[in-house]
Amino acid sequence: MADDGKSLSALLNGLTRRIYYGEEELTDEFLKNEIYPNSSEEEFEHLVNKTIHLMKNMVSADMDMTQLEMFLTAQMKKREGAMTEQQANIYRKFWKTHKTKIHDKIVAQTMWGNTLQKVSWRIDLKSQGRRTEEINTSSAIMELQIGEHQNKDKLTEVVRFEMDEDKLKDVLKSMQEIEEQIDQYCKK
Repeated sequence: MADDGKSLSALLNGLTRRIYYGEEELTDEFLKNEIYPNSSEEEFEHLVNKTIHLMKNMVSADMDMTQLEMFLTAQMKKREGAMTEQQANIYRKFWKTHKTKIHDKIVAQTMWGNTLQKVSWRIDLKSQGRRTEEINTSSAIMELQIGEHQNKDKLTEVVRFEMDEDKLKDVLKSMQEIEEQIDQYCKK
């Protein structure tokens, strides 16, 4: 099967659109008829499986360009079914173009429920009160906009609340502890 660069690039794009962007109409039969009409079913199936395998390795590892280079070099050094330099260049170009889009699509598919879309806050000082000890005390006014992740067009829910200085210190302390836990987890 002659494998020119445009055909492999078209196959990569078609498989990406089907696997990651949900374009189910791009079936193997459609891709074969449009891109590789002269190849046998067996040859085409082998090429699709190999392409999907390589692409899923790249996606699951979320490879940066250095990792991709090492991966492609290893593929070119294989004894059987080694990748050519031309094919490696096509994979490089494909990954440079699609890496971020695929990553964002996978992240979007793994999120469910509501998401925090916007946070607004301000600090107020009380200048009047029933008791004189309430005067000049600060409070934080918070506004959170929460919306459905999958449906950006739907109206968001707005939650407003007020925190006094002590409650604000507690929240900041909790956030500090969360940050420390995340840092500790990331260092493992």
